[in-house]
Amino acid sequence: MMSKVDKAFELFDAYNRKDPVSITIGSETYPAAYFYSTQVYNWIKKLEPAPEEALLLASRCQHIGRWEIPRSTYPQGRAGYLQWRKALARFHAETAASMLVEAGYEADIIDEVKAIILKNNIKSSHNTQVMENALCLVFLQFQYEDFIKDYDDAKMINILKKTWAKMSSPGREAALTLSFSDRGKRLIEQALGEK
Repeated sequence: MMSKVDKAFELFDAYNRKDPVSITIGSETYPAAYFYSTQVYNWIKKLEPAPEEALLLASRCQHIGRWEIPRSTYPQGRAGYLQWRKALARFHAETAASMLVEAGYEADIIDEVKAIILKNNIKSSHNTQVMENALCLVFLQFQYEDFIKDYDDAKMINILKKTWAKMSSPGREAALTLSFSDRGKRLIEQALGEK
């Protein structure tokens, strides 16, 4: 018989494989939401020697169904961006909660997963901070190099400073082990040098 956690992962992964946006890594192509969720999960396992079940579950559904609420459905500018992010977080939490019920979970662990997804008490919740580290590391490992093609140095240095501020020591240490292009490395060095 399938365990509850395996059932939940199966439900999350099946949903995320519906993402119409794909990402190619090496010679393999994946639905983007599915790929990123598995990478967040992988980072959680690297960062946390004995992760709690709620953290593992949250890692596989943090951005579940992200494509369902496009950024374009909210106004341009920072206020519109923040509204979109808030709506997305609620959508992720509620979508994950319904799947966790289907997988057989009780309210207590569902509430824990939702709290991590919603980033409640980020600086006082160990699990939420580990999740934030993992999310930042996935960005740096898989999205950063494409990101820097679209922004000038000053904008990227500002983004990197904010990313660094979100991470705790284990996340920062892991980030410094990643490989970057010459420009990518230079921008990170500049961002860290301007603290």
